[in-house]
Amino acid sequence: MPYKIVPVNIREGEQFKAEFLKISPNNRMPAIVDPDGPGGAPIAIFESGAILMYLAEKSGKLMSSDTRGRYVVIQWLMFQMANVGSMFGQRGHFLRAAPEKIPYAIDRYTNETRRLCNVMDRRLAEAEFLAGDYSSADIACYPWVVGIRREPEQVESRPHLKRWLDAIGARAAVKRGMAVMADLPRQPLDEKARSILYGAKQFERR
Repeated sequence: MPYKIVPVNIREGEQFKAEFLKISPNNRMPAIVDPDGPGGAPIAIFESGAILMYLAEKSGKLMSSDTRGRYVVIQWLMFQMANVGSMFGQRGHFLRAAPEKIPYAIDRYTNETRRLCNVMDRRLAEAEFLAGDYSSADIACYPWVVGIRREPEQVESRPHLKRWLDAIGARAAVKRGMAVMADLPRQPLDEKARSILYGAKQFERR
């Protein structure tokens, strides 16, 4: 399906603008607007899991059409929503973004991300992809989990997860998706950006 990427500069607070909050009331990415939504009317959707379910239903791809297979996909998609995204995200925050290193937090989220990798490795020992066939669940999990390639010993100790990472990373569409805005320079988190992302701005009434 054709699409247009609209960058939102979260370091400058663009996620708090009224026009964006109409699309994503939780002031988070990703969010989409489908101008050709149900009944031909535009629809705005936020939360990546909801977006993936919507796109799967609209396209007839990446989600099984039978009830049993559909819920295999949904449960692994919810696994990402409830576990992978939050645990990997918190680990990344305390490792790279927090103003001080808190050993308990780093250990807590590191241990939990490794536990989740073990869950995936066991699942992938019995299935090619998380839900059997390549699906929305794999799309949701991959961008979070691929970062463990920075720890080769963690990848090599989980051969089924490694195979999965290699297989997904080799897909042409995944390469295109992972390349989106990859050309933008990475900048250190300064105090202004830190205040916008994690400070009092988050709690203002609107």
